[in-house]
Amino acid sequence: MSLLTQLKTLWNHLKGTAYSWPAIDLSLSGDRHFHLVGSIHMGTRDMSPLPPRLLKKMREADALIVEADISGQETPFSDLPVCPPLEERLSAAQREQLAVLAEEMGLSVSLFDHQPLWQIAMVLQATQAQKLGLRPDYGIDYQLLRDARAHDMTIIELEGANSQMALLNQLPDNGLMLLEDTLTHWHTNARLLQVMIGWWLEQAPTQGAVELPNTFSESLYDILMHQRNLAWRDTLLALPAGRYVVAVGALHLYGEGNLPTLLK
Repeated sequence: MSLLTQLKTLWNHLKGTAYSWPAIDLSLSGDRHFHLVGSIHMGTRDMSPLPPRLLKKMREADALIVEADISGQETPFSDLPVCPPLEERLSAAQREQLAVLAEEMGLSVSLFDHQPLWQIAMVLQATQAQKLGLRPDYGIDYQLLRDARAHDMTIIELEGANSQMALLNQLPDNGLMLLEDTLTHWHTNARLLQVMIGWWLEQAPTQGAVELPNTFSESLYDILMHQRNLAWRDTLLALPAGRYVVAVGALHLYGEGNLPTLLK
């Protein structure tokens, strides 16, 4: 990295964010410039349309980079294996806790009986987000993808939907850790969603340390956050010269082992 690039990076870090949304600018050697956007996969109506300055960034970019292109109509949960009944996979206490949350969300536990445990966790999380007023059509990455397609922009996937499904299917014990964390940190996760909504509607976080409530066990955080950040870093470092808007889940930009730190 040249001295000039190092000085620019230091200045960007010291001056804090200049945007009304969660974002970090990074310039690397080889004339590569990244505008890292902290996305929320489901958003509120007030989060649309996207900020004009962000759309200007899109017009100046050579490509939009996302975790996965979710702009299609395909169903991600198709062709999943049928699992044994929940009574064979969860303890009585876990089943009771699941039943309480399912009733609270207006869901029938019987629908979960033969689903993978990670899928149950994701359905619960998505339903919780919907109860808080979030919708997929207002998700940041979805809106960015729609804008990119409207302007014939190049779209680059960091992993793609198939890789994400493979990762979930490979979680130990059918994703038991993810379901346990979802049940344990249910109310904390709701607060975290509200914090991230606030980043878009009220005040974006600074580029310094951001304290966030913990909703993952250490081992699950390593699988779903840190290891993916490492893989994404390698993908971004392999890109040619250019300007890129990179939209990843907001939690990937902050906290331990975050993507911006790994890129520096």
